[in-house]
Amino acid sequence: MKKVRKLYESSSGDRWYLIADPSGAVFIRHEANAASGGQVDHEEIATFLSRGAGPEQQELLRLIGTLVEEHPADA
Repeated sequence: MKKVRKLYESSSGDRWYLIADPSGAVFIRHEANAASGGQVDHEEIATFLSRGAGPEQQELLRLIGTLVEEHPADA
């Protein structure tokens, strides 16, 4: 089963999702707003993060950070 989590929606209507498909692949799906043509793109997480530090990248990094908070390592 594919798992989908919305990462961010811009004020212009662009949306970014974190997707995990049944094969185990994890990637980012970007849905452009209708005024921009509504194009849908998929990209690897490393590529997505390397494009900059916009609010959509910051939200993914925040989400990753919650994994550490929820499961502290035994010292």
